[in-house]
Amino acid sequence: MPSTLLTRIHEGVFALNDGSGQHVGYFKWIQGQWKFKAVGYGPSGQVMPGGGPLTERHNTTMAQLDEAQIQAIFFKEE
Repeated sequence: MPSTLLTRIHEGVFALNDGSGQHVGYFKWIQGQWKFKAVGYGPSGQVMPGGGPLTERHNTTMAQLDEAQIQAIFFKEE
């Protein structure tokens, strides 16, 4: 079954999308762990690193990318 939350960009980088398919950030493999990098978009479509709906989760680290765990941590209200 294909992932609905994570999309592999290349080795060591996965894009994270919310339940509606909106891009909200990246997981990057940094120093032996997955680190979340939040991304938002301004009114003109400009990328706002560290922004967006998951700003409070920016720099969250995880030992592995598990969709159930990501859903529980990042999308509690959904």
